[in-house]
Amino acid sequence: MKSRQFIDTVLATARAGHGGAGSASLRHEKFIPRGGPDGGDGGRGGDVVLIGDEDVDSLVAIFFDSNLLAPDGGPGGARRMHGRNGATLFVPVPLGTSVTDEETGIELGDIRAHGQTLVVARGGRGGFGNVHFASARHQAPREHGPGEPGEEFRLRLDLRMMADASLVGYPSAGKSSILRRISRAKPKVAAYPFTTLTPHIGTVLYPERNASLRVADIPGIIEDAHLGVGLGDRFLRHIERSRVMVYVIDMAAVDGRKPGDDYRVLRHELEMRDPALLERPHLVVANKMDLPEAAEKLAEFRAETGEEPIPLSAETGDGVDALKAALFDLIRPTAHRRRTAAKAAATADAGDGAPAADGEPVVSTIATVGGRRKIVQPKKRREKERHGVVTPRRGYTPPRPLEGKGESGEDGGDAPEITPDKVIGASFLGHIGG
Repeated sequence: MKSRQFIDTVLATARAGHGGAGSASLRHEKFIPRGGPDGGDGGRGGDVVLIGDEDVDSLVAIFFDSNLLAPDGGPGGARRMHGRNGATLFVPVPLGTSVTDEETGIELGDIRAHGQTLVVARGGRGGFGNVHFASARHQAPREHGPGEPGEEFRLRLDLRMMADASLVGYPSAGKSSILRRISRAKPKVAAYPFTTLTPHIGTVLYPERNASLRVADIPGIIEDAHLGVGLGDRFLRHIERSRVMVYVIDMAAVDGRKPGDDYRVLRHELEMRDPALLERPHLVVANKMDLPEAAEKLAEFRAETGEEPIPLSAETGDGVDALKAALFDLIRPTAHRRRTAAKAAATADAGDGAPAADGEPVVSTIATVGGRRKIVQPKKRREKERHGVVTPRRGYTPPRPLEGKGESGEDGGDAPEITPDKVIGASFLGHIGG
Protein backbone atom coordinates (compact mmCIF):
# COMPACT_ATOMS: atom_id res chain seq x y z
CA MET A 1 0.00 0.00 0.00
CA LYS A 2 1.38 3.39 -0.99
CA SER A 3 2.12 5.69 1.96
CA ARG A 4 0.69 9.19 2.12
CA GLN A 5 3.09 11.90 1.03
CA PHE A 6 4.34 14.40 3.61
CA ILE A 7 4.60 18.00 2.41
CA ASP A 8 5.87 20.78 4.69
CA THR A 9 6.51 23.54 2.11
CA VAL A 10 4.18 24.56 -0.68
CA LEU A 11 3.49 27.49 -3.00
CA ALA A 12 -0.15 28.47 -3.55
CA THR A 13 -2.15 31.12 -5.35
CA ALA A 14 -4.89 32.75 -3.28
CA ARG A 15 -7.46 34.73 -5.23
CA ALA A 16 -10.46 36.26 -3.53
CA GLY A 17 -13.77 36.62 -5.32
CA HIS A 18 -14.57 39.62 -7.49
CA GLY A 19 -17.42 41.90 -6.52
CA GLY A 20 -20.62 41.65 -8.54
CA ALA A 21 -21.63 44.42 -10.93
CA GLY A 22 -24.43 46.80 -10.03
CA SER A 23 -27.68 46.78 -11.98
CA ALA A 24 -28.86 49.53 -14.37
CA SER A 25 -32.53 48.55 -14.20
CA LEU A 26 -35.40 51.03 -14.67
CA ARG A 27 -38.74 50.52 -13.01
CA HIS A 28 -41.52 49.53 -15.45
CA GLU A 29 -44.98 48.98 -13.98
CA LYS A 30 -48.49 49.60 -15.14
CA PHE A 31 -49.84 53.12 -14.51
CA ILE A 32 -46.35 54.27 -13.42
CA PRO A 33 -44.89 55.93 -16.54
CA ARG A 34 -41.77 57.32 -14.83
CA GLY A 35 -40.76 54.67 -12.34
CA GLY A 36 -37.16 55.76 -12.18
CA PRO A 37 -34.05 53.68 -11.47
CA ASP A 38 -34.31 50.60 -9.26
CA GLY A 39 -31.05 48.72 -9.92
CA GLY A 40 -29.54 46.98 -6.89
CA ASP A 41 -25.92 46.73 -5.78
CA GLY A 42 -23.67 43.81 -6.58
CA GLY A 43 -22.62 41.28 -3.96
CA ARG A 44 -19.26 41.20 -2.27
CA GLY A 45 -16.67 38.63 -3.35
CA GLY A 46 -15.68 35.83 -1.00
CA ASP A 47 -12.52 35.93 1.14
CA VAL A 48 -9.79 33.29 1.28
CA VAL A 49 -9.18 32.30 4.90
CA LEU A 50 -6.66 29.83 6.32
CA ILE A 51 -7.80 28.12 9.52
CA GLY A 52 -5.76 25.98 11.90
CA ASP A 53 -6.90 22.39 12.24
CA GLU A 54 -5.11 20.01 14.60
CA ASP A 55 -6.45 17.03 12.62
CA VAL A 56 -4.35 18.10 9.61
CA ASP A 57 -0.66 17.22 9.77
CA SER A 58 0.60 18.04 6.27
CA LEU A 59 0.19 20.55 3.45
CA VAL A 60 -0.37 17.77 0.93
CA ALA A 61 -3.95 18.87 0.15
CA ILE A 62 -2.78 22.36 -0.88
CA PHE A 63 0.15 20.83 -2.76
CA PHE A 64 -2.22 18.99 -5.12
CA ASP A 65 -4.76 21.85 -5.27
CA SER A 66 -2.70 25.02 -5.01
CA ASN A 67 -5.25 27.39 -6.57
CA LEU A 68 -7.29 28.75 -3.67
CA LEU A 69 -10.12 30.50 -5.49
CA ALA A 70 -13.04 32.04 -3.61
CA PRO A 71 -16.39 32.49 -5.45
CA ASP A 72 -17.35 35.84 -6.97
CA GLY A 73 -20.22 38.00 -5.81
CA GLY A 74 -23.49 37.98 -7.76
CA PRO A 75 -24.73 40.92 -9.84
CA GLY A 76 -27.43 43.23 -8.59
CA GLY A 77 -31.00 42.90 -9.81
CA ALA A 78 -34.12 44.89 -10.50
CA ARG A 79 -36.30 46.26 -7.68
CA ARG A 80 -33.12 47.16 -5.79
CA MET A 81 -32.26 43.53 -5.16
CA HIS A 82 -28.77 43.10 -3.74
CA GLY A 83 -26.50 40.57 -5.42
CA ARG A 84 -25.47 37.36 -3.66
CA ASN A 85 -22.32 37.67 -1.56
CA GLY A 86 -19.58 35.20 -2.37
CA ALA A 87 -19.01 32.50 0.25
CA THR A 88 -15.82 32.59 2.26
CA LEU A 89 -13.34 29.87 1.31
CA PHE A 90 -11.91 28.21 4.44
CA VAL A 91 -8.72 26.21 3.86
CA PRO A 92 -7.64 23.95 6.78
CA VAL A 93 -3.90 23.97 7.49
CA PRO A 94 -1.86 22.20 10.18
CA LEU A 95 -0.82 23.98 13.35
CA GLY A 96 2.55 25.66 13.00
CA THR A 97 2.02 26.94 9.45
CA SER A 98 3.63 30.27 8.63
CA VAL A 99 2.38 32.23 5.60
CA THR A 100 4.66 34.51 3.55
CA ASP A 101 4.02 36.65 0.48
CA GLU A 102 6.28 35.06 -2.13
CA GLU A 103 6.77 38.30 -4.10
CA THR A 104 7.59 40.71 -1.25
CA GLY A 105 8.88 38.27 1.38
CA ILE A 106 6.59 39.78 4.04
CA GLU A 107 5.27 37.31 6.61
CA LEU A 108 1.47 37.54 6.70
CA GLY A 109 0.89 35.44 9.81
CA ASP A 110 1.58 32.30 11.76
CA ILE A 111 -1.16 29.82 12.66
CA ARG A 112 -0.50 28.12 16.00
CA ALA A 113 -3.90 27.38 17.57
CA HIS A 114 -6.84 25.22 16.58
CA GLY A 115 -9.56 27.38 15.02
CA GLN A 116 -7.24 30.37 14.51
CA THR A 117 -8.04 32.14 11.24
CA LEU A 118 -5.91 34.22 8.89
CA VAL A 119 -7.44 36.18 6.00
CA VAL A 120 -4.92 36.00 3.17
CA ALA A 121 -7.05 37.57 0.40
CA ARG A 122 -10.09 39.82 0.76
CA GLY A 123 -12.97 39.86 -1.69
CA GLY A 124 -13.80 42.90 -3.79
CA ARG A 125 -16.74 45.13 -3.05
CA GLY A 126 -19.82 44.99 -5.23
CA GLY A 127 -20.61 47.77 -7.67
CA PHE A 128 -23.34 50.36 -7.09
CA GLY A 129 -26.68 50.09 -8.84
CA ASN A 130 -28.05 53.01 -10.85
CA VAL A 131 -30.18 54.16 -7.91
CA HIS A 132 -27.01 55.76 -6.49
CA PHE A 133 -26.53 57.90 -9.60
CA ALA A 134 -30.00 59.49 -9.66
CA SER A 135 -30.31 63.22 -9.10
CA ALA A 136 -32.78 66.01 -9.79
CA ARG A 137 -31.22 66.67 -13.20
CA HIS A 138 -30.41 63.03 -14.01
CA GLN A 139 -33.55 61.09 -13.10
CA ALA A 140 -33.06 58.07 -15.36
CA PRO A 141 -29.38 57.15 -15.02
CA ARG A 142 -27.98 54.22 -16.93
CA GLU A 143 -24.67 54.26 -15.09
CA HIS A 144 -23.79 51.44 -12.74
CA GLY A 145 -20.63 50.47 -10.92
CA PRO A 146 -18.56 47.42 -11.84
CA GLY A 147 -17.47 45.14 -9.04
CA GLU A 148 -13.99 45.54 -7.60
CA PRO A 149 -11.52 42.74 -8.26
CA GLY A 150 -10.57 40.51 -5.36
CA GLU A 151 -7.05 40.42 -3.95
CA GLU A 152 -4.66 37.88 -5.44
CA PHE A 153 -1.36 36.79 -3.89
CA ARG A 154 1.29 34.17 -4.44
CA LEU A 155 1.82 32.58 -1.02
CA ARG A 156 4.50 30.38 0.48
CA LEU A 157 3.35 28.08 3.30
CA ASP A 158 5.99 26.58 5.59
CA LEU A 159 5.13 24.03 8.25
CA ARG A 160 6.98 23.79 11.55
CA MET A 161 5.17 21.21 13.61
CA MET A 162 3.61 22.24 16.92
CA ALA A 163 4.37 19.61 19.57
CA ASP A 164 4.95 19.70 23.31
CA ALA A 165 7.91 17.32 23.08
CA SER A 166 10.14 15.94 20.31
CA LEU A 167 11.86 12.56 20.24
CA VAL A 168 15.43 13.16 19.03
CA GLY A 169 17.89 10.35 18.37
CA TYR A 170 20.02 8.38 15.96
CA PRO A 171 18.39 6.09 13.36
CA SER A 172 17.21 2.79 14.86
CA ALA A 173 17.35 4.21 18.41
CA GLY A 174 13.70 3.24 18.94
CA LYS A 175 11.93 6.60 18.66
CA SER A 176 9.03 5.27 16.59
CA SER A 177 8.60 2.27 18.88
CA ILE A 178 8.42 4.57 21.90
CA LEU A 179 5.82 6.77 20.18
CA ARG A 180 3.70 3.69 19.46
CA ARG A 181 3.94 2.73 23.14
CA ILE A 182 2.95 6.08 24.67
CA SER A 183 0.29 7.05 22.09
CA ARG A 184 -2.00 5.62 19.45
CA ALA A 185 0.18 6.81 16.58
CA LYS A 186 1.33 4.09 14.19
CA PRO A 187 4.65 5.15 12.62
CA LYS A 188 6.50 2.56 10.58
CA VAL A 189 8.88 0.31 12.56
CA ALA A 190 11.48 -1.91 10.91
CA ALA A 191 14.97 -3.31 11.58
CA TYR A 192 16.93 -0.95 9.32
CA PRO A 193 18.10 2.68 9.58
CA PHE A 194 16.02 5.65 8.45
CA THR A 195 12.73 3.78 8.69
CA THR A 196 11.05 7.07 9.63
CA LEU A 197 11.26 9.39 6.64
CA THR A 198 8.68 11.96 7.78
CA PRO A 199 7.76 13.40 11.19
CA HIS A 200 4.87 11.84 13.08
CA ILE A 201 2.83 13.31 15.93
CA GLY A 202 1.12 11.26 18.61
CA THR A 203 -1.20 12.36 21.41
CA VAL A 204 -0.35 11.08 24.87
CA LEU A 205 -3.52 10.83 26.95
CA TYR A 206 -3.90 11.18 30.71
CA PRO A 207 -7.55 10.19 31.29
CA GLU A 208 -7.31 10.33 35.08
CA ARG A 209 -6.19 13.99 34.86
CA ASN A 210 -8.33 14.96 31.86
CA ALA A 211 -5.21 16.13 30.02
CA SER A 212 -3.10 15.27 27.01
CA LEU A 213 0.06 16.39 25.23
CA ARG A 214 1.52 16.04 21.75
CA VAL A 215 4.81 14.24 21.04
CA ALA A 216 6.62 14.37 17.68
CA ASP A 217 8.82 11.62 16.26
CA ILE A 218 11.59 13.28 14.23
CA PRO A 219 13.54 11.26 11.61
CA GLY A 220 16.97 10.07 12.66
CA ILE A 221 19.73 12.63 13.16
CA ILE A 222 23.36 11.71 12.55
CA GLU A 223 26.63 13.62 12.74
CA ASP A 224 26.85 16.69 10.45
CA ALA A 225 23.12 16.58 9.77
CA HIS A 226 23.07 20.40 9.81
CA LEU A 227 25.39 20.25 6.78
CA GLY A 228 23.06 17.97 4.82
CA VAL A 229 24.39 14.56 5.81
CA GLY A 230 21.76 11.80 5.99
CA LEU A 231 18.33 13.33 5.70
CA GLY A 232 19.99 16.70 6.21
CA ASP A 233 18.47 19.65 8.02
CA ARG A 234 15.12 19.31 6.27
CA PHE A 235 13.35 18.06 9.40
CA LEU A 236 15.42 19.85 12.04
CA ARG A 237 13.09 22.84 11.83
CA HIS A 238 10.23 20.74 13.18
CA ILE A 239 12.07 20.62 16.53
CA GLU A 240 12.21 24.39 16.93
CA ARG A 241 8.71 24.78 18.38
CA SER A 242 8.85 21.91 20.85
CA ARG A 243 8.90 22.83 24.51
CA VAL A 244 10.79 19.74 25.66
CA MET A 245 13.57 17.71 24.01
CA VAL A 246 13.59 13.95 24.60
CA TYR A 247 16.94 12.39 23.68
CA VAL A 248 16.47 8.71 22.87
CA ILE A 249 19.76 6.82 23.32
CA ASP A 250 20.44 3.24 22.21
CA MET A 251 21.93 2.15 25.54
CA ALA A 252 22.74 -1.35 24.26
CA ALA A 253 25.00 0.11 21.51
CA VAL A 254 23.61 -2.29 18.91
CA ASP A 255 25.22 -0.35 16.05
CA GLY A 256 28.65 -0.25 17.73
CA ARG A 257 28.56 3.40 18.84
CA LYS A 258 29.07 4.61 22.39
CA PRO A 259 25.91 5.99 24.05
CA GLY A 260 27.83 8.97 25.43
CA ASP A 261 29.07 9.90 21.95
CA ASP A 262 25.53 9.71 20.56
CA TYR A 263 24.30 12.08 23.24
CA ARG A 264 27.07 14.63 22.55
CA VAL A 265 26.49 14.50 18.78
CA LEU A 266 22.76 15.07 19.16
CA ARG A 267 23.34 18.07 21.40
CA HIS A 268 25.89 19.46 18.95
CA GLU A 269 23.53 19.16 15.97
CA LEU A 270 20.77 20.99 17.83
CA GLU A 271 23.23 23.70 18.80
CA MET A 272 24.26 24.14 15.17
CA ARG A 273 20.58 24.51 14.26
CA ASP A 274 19.71 26.93 17.05
CA PRO A 275 21.71 27.45 20.27
CA ALA A 276 18.48 28.24 22.13
CA LEU A 277 17.40 24.59 21.76
CA LEU A 278 20.00 23.52 24.34
CA GLU A 279 18.43 25.83 26.94
CA ARG A 280 15.05 24.12 26.81
CA PRO A 281 14.04 21.42 29.31
CA HIS A 282 15.05 17.94 28.24
CA LEU A 283 14.79 14.28 29.18
CA VAL A 284 17.16 11.43 28.38
CA VAL A 285 15.66 8.01 27.64
CA ALA A 286 17.88 4.93 27.84
CA ASN A 287 16.17 2.60 25.39
CA LYS A 288 16.72 -1.15 24.76
CA MET A 289 17.29 -1.90 28.44
CA ASP A 290 15.95 -5.42 27.87
CA LEU A 291 19.29 -6.37 26.27
CA PRO A 292 21.94 -7.75 28.69
CA GLU A 293 24.77 -5.32 27.77
CA ALA A 294 22.62 -2.23 28.39
CA ALA A 295 22.95 -2.23 32.20
CA GLU A 296 26.75 -1.90 32.14
CA LYS A 297 26.70 0.84 29.52
CA LEU A 298 24.04 2.74 31.48
CA ALA A 299 26.39 3.09 34.43
CA GLU A 300 29.16 4.34 32.12
CA PHE A 301 26.76 6.82 30.53
CA ARG A 302 25.79 8.28 33.91
CA ALA A 303 29.40 8.74 34.94
CA GLU A 304 30.41 10.21 31.59
CA THR A 305 27.57 12.70 31.03
CA GLY A 306 26.19 13.36 34.50
CA GLU A 307 22.66 12.75 33.22
CA GLU A 308 20.10 10.51 34.90
CA PRO A 309 18.30 8.71 32.05
CA ILE A 310 14.91 7.03 32.27
CA PRO A 311 15.47 3.26 31.76
CA LEU A 312 13.01 2.02 29.17
CA SER A 313 12.39 -0.88 26.83
CA ALA A 314 10.12 -0.15 23.89
CA GLU A 315 10.09 -3.88 23.15
CA THR A 316 8.64 -5.00 26.51
CA GLY A 317 6.99 -1.75 27.63
CA ASP A 318 9.01 -1.43 30.85
CA GLY A 319 9.53 2.20 31.83
CA VAL A 320 6.79 3.60 29.58
CA ASP A 321 4.70 4.79 32.54
CA ALA A 322 7.75 6.49 34.05
CA LEU A 323 8.36 8.36 30.79
CA LYS A 324 4.74 9.50 30.57
CA ALA A 325 4.83 10.70 34.18
CA ALA A 326 8.09 12.59 33.59
CA LEU A 327 6.63 14.28 30.52
CA PHE A 328 3.54 15.32 32.44
CA ASP A 329 5.56 16.75 35.34
CA LEU A 330 7.78 18.69 32.94
CA ILE A 331 5.11 20.04 30.61
CA ARG A 332 2.13 20.24 32.98
CA PRO A 333 -0.72 20.21 30.44
CA THR A 334 -3.67 22.04 31.95
CA ALA A 335 -6.51 20.71 29.84
CA HIS A 336 -7.40 17.98 27.42
CA ARG A 337 -6.34 19.18 23.99
CA ARG A 338 -8.35 16.92 21.78
CA ARG A 339 -10.56 18.89 19.43
CA THR A 340 -13.69 16.98 20.38
CA ALA A 341 -13.55 18.13 24.00
CA ALA A 342 -12.68 21.70 23.04
CA LYS A 343 -15.47 21.79 20.47
CA ALA A 344 -18.05 20.54 22.96
CA ALA A 345 -17.07 23.21 25.49
CA ALA A 346 -17.08 25.96 22.87
CA THR A 347 -20.48 24.92 21.54
CA ALA A 348 -21.96 24.87 25.05
CA ASP A 349 -20.57 28.30 25.95
CA ALA A 350 -21.04 30.09 22.63
CA GLY A 351 -23.34 27.98 20.50
CA ASP A 352 -25.03 31.08 19.07
CA GLY A 353 -21.91 32.08 17.14
CA ALA A 354 -20.61 34.52 19.74
CA PRO A 355 -16.85 35.00 20.06
CA ALA A 356 -15.00 32.65 22.35
CA ALA A 357 -12.90 33.73 25.31
CA ASP A 358 -9.82 34.40 23.17
CA GLY A 359 -11.78 36.56 20.71
CA GLU A 360 -11.74 34.06 17.85
CA PRO A 361 -15.01 32.91 16.27
CA VAL A 362 -16.32 29.58 17.44
CA VAL A 363 -15.96 26.91 14.79
CA SER A 364 -17.93 23.76 15.38
CA THR A 365 -17.55 21.43 12.42
CA ILE A 366 -15.44 20.83 9.33
CA ALA A 367 -17.62 19.68 6.44
CA THR A 368 -16.85 18.79 2.83
CA VAL A 369 -18.59 21.21 0.47
CA GLY A 370 -18.03 20.94 -3.27
CA GLY A 371 -15.09 18.60 -2.85
CA ARG A 372 -13.26 20.93 -0.44
CA ARG A 373 -13.17 20.84 3.34
CA LYS A 374 -14.98 23.81 4.77
CA ILE A 375 -15.65 25.16 8.26
CA VAL A 376 -19.31 25.48 9.18
CA GLN A 377 -20.29 27.64 12.13
CA PRO A 378 -23.19 26.58 14.37
CA LYS A 379 -26.61 28.01 13.57
CA LYS A 380 -27.93 30.79 15.73
CA ARG A 381 -30.48 29.81 18.33
CA ARG A 382 -33.90 31.35 18.03
CA GLU A 383 -33.97 32.37 21.65
CA LYS A 384 -30.96 33.96 23.31
CA GLU A 385 -30.52 34.57 26.97
CA ARG A 386 -29.43 38.16 27.54
CA HIS A 387 -28.97 39.60 31.02
CA GLY A 388 -31.11 36.89 32.52
CA VAL A 389 -34.10 37.62 30.22
CA VAL A 390 -35.09 35.28 27.42
CA THR A 391 -35.74 37.29 24.26
CA PRO A 392 -38.67 35.68 22.37
CA ARG A 393 -38.27 34.89 18.70
CA ARG A 394 -39.81 37.18 16.15
CA GLY A 395 -43.58 36.90 15.79
CA TYR A 396 -44.08 35.19 19.15
CA THR A 397 -46.72 36.66 21.48
CA PRO A 398 -46.39 35.63 25.13
CA PRO A 399 -49.58 34.77 27.03
CA ARG A 400 -51.23 37.64 28.90
CA PRO A 401 -51.10 37.24 32.69
CA LEU A 402 -54.42 36.87 34.49
CA GLU A 403 -55.73 40.00 36.17
CA GLY A 404 -58.62 40.89 38.46
CA LYS A 405 -60.31 38.94 41.22
CA GLY A 406 -61.01 35.28 41.10
CA GLU A 407 -64.29 33.59 41.93
CA SER A 408 -63.33 33.61 45.57
CA GLY A 409 -63.69 37.39 45.54
CA GLU A 410 -60.14 38.04 46.70
CA ASP A 411 -56.86 38.51 44.87
CA GLY A 412 -54.68 35.49 45.34
CA GLY A 413 -57.37 33.63 47.28
CA ASP A 414 -57.98 29.92 47.26
CA ALA A 415 -59.44 28.49 44.09
CA PRO A 416 -63.24 27.80 44.30
CA GLU A 417 -64.43 24.27 44.73
CA ILE A 418 -65.32 22.71 41.38
CA THR A 419 -68.55 20.70 41.44
CA PRO A 420 -70.24 18.77 38.64
CA ASP A 421 -73.03 21.34 38.31
CA LYS A 422 -70.46 24.01 37.55
CA VAL A 423 -68.78 21.92 34.88
CA ILE A 424 -71.58 20.30 32.86
CA GLY A 425 -74.62 21.61 34.61
CA ALA A 426 -77.11 19.90 36.87
CA SER A 427 -79.56 19.38 33.99
CA PHE A 428 -77.41 16.65 32.45
CA LEU A 429 -76.72 14.70 35.62
CA GLY A 430 -79.90 12.70 35.16
CA HIS A 431 -78.57 11.12 31.98
CA ILE A 432 -75.65 9.64 33.88
CA GLY A 433 -77.63 7.63 36.42
CA GLY A 434 -79.37 5.42 33.87
